Amino acid sequence: MNVSSRRLVLSSASPRRRALLETACYEVEVRVPRADESWPVGMNSKDGAIAIAERKLDVLGFTDELALSADTVVVLGNDQLGKPTNEIDAKQMLMRLSGHVHEVVTGFCVSRGARRHREAIVTRVWFRPLSPTEIERYVATGEPFDKAGSYAIQGRAGAFVHRIEGSYTNVVGLPLTEVLAALEALS
Repeated sequence: MNVSSRRLVLSSASPRRRALLETACYEVEVRVPRADESWPVGMNSKDGAIAIAERKLDVLGFTDELALSADTVVVLGNDQLGKPTNEIDAKQMLMRLSGHVHEVVTGFCVSRGARRHREAIVTRVWFRPLSPTEIERYVATGEPFDKAGSYAIQGRAGAFVHRIEGSYTNVVGLPLTEVLAALEALS
Protein backbone atom coordinates (compact mmCIF):
# COMPACT_ATOMS: atom_id res chain seq x y z
CA MET A 1 0.00 0.00 0.00
CA ASN A 2 1.45 3.40 -0.87
CA VAL A 3 1.49 6.36 1.50
CA SER A 4 -1.40 8.21 -0.16
CA SER A 5 -3.68 5.19 0.25
CA ARG A 6 -3.15 5.29 4.05
CA ARG A 7 -5.47 8.29 4.22
CA LEU A 8 -8.89 7.70 5.75
CA VAL A 9 -12.06 9.72 6.29
CA LEU A 10 -13.59 8.96 9.68
CA SER A 11 -17.30 9.77 9.96
CA SER A 12 -17.23 9.96 13.76
CA ALA A 13 -16.53 12.56 16.43
CA SER A 14 -14.91 9.96 18.70
CA PRO A 15 -11.35 10.91 19.68
CA ARG A 16 -10.78 7.29 20.76
CA ARG A 17 -11.57 5.96 17.28
CA ARG A 18 -9.28 8.52 15.70
CA ALA A 19 -6.44 7.67 18.09
CA LEU A 20 -6.79 3.93 17.45
CA LEU A 21 -6.61 4.47 13.68
CA GLU A 22 -3.62 6.77 14.03
CA THR A 23 -1.78 4.07 16.00
CA ALA A 24 -2.28 1.89 12.91
CA CYS A 25 -0.51 4.58 10.82
CA TYR A 26 -3.57 6.03 9.12
CA GLU A 27 -3.78 9.72 8.37
CA VAL A 28 -7.29 10.43 9.63
CA GLU A 29 -9.56 13.22 8.47
CA VAL A 30 -12.56 13.57 10.76
CA ARG A 31 -15.90 14.58 9.30
CA VAL A 32 -18.44 14.74 12.09
CA PRO A 33 -21.66 13.19 10.83
CA ARG A 34 -25.04 14.82 11.26
CA ALA A 35 -26.94 11.57 11.09
CA ASP A 36 -29.95 10.14 12.89
CA GLU A 37 -28.48 8.01 15.69
CA SER A 38 -31.81 6.80 17.07
CA TRP A 39 -32.04 3.06 17.52
CA PRO A 40 -33.80 1.29 14.63
CA VAL A 41 -37.08 -0.17 15.89
CA GLY A 42 -37.10 -3.94 16.21
CA MET A 43 -33.42 -4.51 15.39
CA ASN A 44 -31.07 -6.62 17.45
CA SER A 45 -27.89 -5.03 18.79
CA LYS A 46 -25.63 -6.13 15.92
CA ASP A 47 -27.96 -5.08 13.12
CA GLY A 48 -28.89 -1.84 14.89
CA ALA A 49 -25.25 -0.82 15.42
CA ILE A 50 -24.49 -1.54 11.76
CA ALA A 51 -27.55 0.44 10.63
CA ILE A 52 -26.49 3.50 12.64
CA ALA A 53 -22.90 3.19 11.37
CA GLU A 54 -24.25 3.12 7.81
CA ARG A 55 -26.34 6.24 8.43
CA LYS A 56 -23.18 8.01 9.61
CA LEU A 57 -21.36 6.94 6.46
CA ASP A 58 -24.25 7.80 4.15
CA VAL A 59 -24.04 11.49 5.11
CA LEU A 60 -20.65 11.57 3.37
CA GLY A 61 -22.18 10.39 0.10
CA PHE A 62 -20.38 8.06 -2.28
CA THR A 63 -16.76 9.07 -2.48
CA ASP A 64 -13.63 7.45 -3.86
CA GLU A 65 -11.97 8.15 -0.52
CA LEU A 66 -11.56 5.31 1.94
CA ALA A 67 -14.13 6.02 4.66
CA LEU A 68 -15.16 4.49 7.98
CA SER A 69 -17.98 4.97 10.45
CA ALA A 70 -18.93 3.07 13.60
CA ASP A 71 -21.46 2.90 16.40
CA THR A 72 -20.98 1.25 19.79
CA VAL A 73 -23.65 0.13 22.24
CA VAL A 74 -23.47 -1.66 25.58
CA VAL A 75 -26.01 -4.45 25.95
CA LEU A 76 -27.13 -5.72 29.35
CA GLY A 77 -29.70 -8.48 29.03
CA ASN A 78 -32.21 -7.14 26.51
CA ASP A 79 -31.40 -3.48 27.14
CA GLN A 80 -29.14 -1.25 25.06
CA LEU A 81 -27.20 1.29 27.10
CA GLY A 82 -26.02 4.24 25.06
CA LYS A 83 -24.32 7.40 26.31
CA PRO A 84 -25.70 8.79 29.57
CA THR A 85 -27.80 11.94 29.40
CA ASN A 86 -26.83 13.21 32.87
CA GLU A 87 -25.21 12.19 36.18
CA ILE A 88 -28.25 10.27 37.40
CA ASP A 89 -28.38 8.29 34.16
CA ALA A 90 -24.64 7.51 34.38
CA LYS A 91 -24.94 6.32 37.99
CA GLN A 92 -27.94 4.13 37.16
CA MET A 93 -26.12 2.49 34.24
CA LEU A 94 -23.06 1.76 36.36
CA MET A 95 -25.22 0.32 39.17
CA ARG A 96 -26.86 -1.98 36.62
CA LEU A 97 -23.48 -3.10 35.23
CA SER A 98 -22.01 -3.68 38.71
CA GLY A 99 -21.32 -7.37 39.33
CA HIS A 100 -22.69 -8.44 35.93
CA VAL A 101 -21.52 -9.46 32.48
CA HIS A 102 -22.53 -7.33 29.52
CA GLU A 103 -21.74 -7.12 25.83
CA VAL A 104 -20.13 -4.28 23.93
CA VAL A 105 -21.30 -4.27 20.32
CA THR A 106 -19.65 -2.12 17.68
CA GLY A 107 -21.09 -1.98 14.20
CA PHE A 108 -18.84 -0.50 11.57
CA CYS A 109 -19.02 0.28 7.90
CA VAL A 110 -16.07 0.82 5.55
CA SER A 111 -16.50 2.14 2.03
CA ARG A 112 -14.67 3.24 -1.06
CA GLY A 113 -16.97 4.39 -3.83
CA ALA A 114 -19.91 2.01 -4.08
CA ARG A 115 -17.99 -0.84 -2.39
CA ARG A 116 -18.91 -1.43 1.25
CA HIS A 117 -18.05 -3.75 4.09
CA ARG A 118 -20.39 -3.99 7.10
CA GLU A 119 -19.70 -5.90 10.27
CA ALA A 120 -20.49 -6.01 13.99
CA ILE A 121 -18.13 -7.26 16.68
CA VAL A 122 -19.21 -8.37 20.16
CA THR A 123 -17.01 -8.38 23.27
CA ARG A 124 -18.19 -9.72 26.63
CA VAL A 125 -17.17 -7.69 29.69
CA TRP A 126 -17.44 -8.72 33.35
CA PHE A 127 -17.69 -5.95 35.95
CA ARG A 128 -16.78 -6.66 39.56
CA PRO A 129 -19.30 -5.44 42.16
CA LEU A 130 -19.06 -1.66 42.62
CA SER A 131 -19.90 0.27 45.75
CA PRO A 132 -22.14 3.34 45.58
CA THR A 133 -19.14 5.43 46.66
CA GLU A 134 -17.00 4.12 43.77
CA ILE A 135 -19.77 4.95 41.33
CA GLU A 136 -20.20 8.46 42.81
CA ARG A 137 -16.45 9.15 42.59
CA TYR A 138 -16.20 7.83 39.04
CA VAL A 139 -19.15 9.85 37.76
CA ALA A 140 -17.71 12.96 39.45
CA THR A 141 -14.61 12.65 37.19
CA GLY A 142 -16.78 13.38 34.13
CA GLU A 143 -15.28 10.42 32.27
CA PRO A 144 -18.58 8.54 31.69
CA PHE A 145 -20.41 11.25 29.76
CA ASP A 146 -19.52 10.55 26.15
CA LYS A 147 -19.22 6.77 26.47
CA ALA A 148 -21.70 4.01 25.77
CA GLY A 149 -22.57 2.31 29.06
CA SER A 150 -21.10 5.25 31.02
CA TYR A 151 -17.55 3.92 31.25
CA ALA A 152 -14.15 4.01 29.59
CA ILE A 153 -12.21 0.76 29.94
CA GLN A 154 -9.03 2.60 28.89
CA GLY A 155 -9.55 5.10 31.71
CA ARG A 156 -10.39 4.91 35.39
CA ALA A 157 -13.12 2.32 34.81
CA GLY A 158 -10.48 -0.21 33.77
CA ALA A 159 -10.38 -1.00 37.51
CA PHE A 160 -14.04 -2.09 37.36
CA VAL A 161 -13.43 -4.80 34.79
CA HIS A 162 -12.86 -8.29 36.15
CA ARG A 163 -12.32 -9.86 32.71
CA ILE A 164 -13.14 -9.53 29.02
CA GLU A 165 -13.74 -12.05 26.27
CA GLY A 166 -13.02 -10.70 22.81
CA SER A 167 -11.53 -7.50 21.43
CA TYR A 168 -10.25 -4.97 23.97
CA THR A 169 -10.18 -2.20 21.34
CA ASN A 170 -13.84 -2.92 20.62
CA VAL A 171 -14.63 -1.90 24.20
CA VAL A 172 -12.58 1.28 23.65
CA GLY A 173 -14.78 2.02 20.61
CA LEU A 174 -13.40 0.31 17.50
CA PRO A 175 -12.54 -3.37 16.89
CA LEU A 176 -9.19 -2.50 15.34
CA THR A 177 -8.16 -5.93 14.01
CA GLU A 178 -11.40 -6.40 12.10
CA VAL A 179 -11.53 -2.78 10.91
CA LEU A 180 -7.97 -2.93 9.58
CA ALA A 181 -8.75 -6.12 7.66
CA ALA A 182 -11.81 -4.45 6.10
CA LEU A 183 -9.84 -1.31 5.22
CA GLU A 184 -7.11 -3.38 3.62
CA ALA A 185 -9.66 -5.31 1.54
CA LEU A 186 -11.07 -2.04 0.12
CA SER A 187 -7.72 -0.28 -0.38
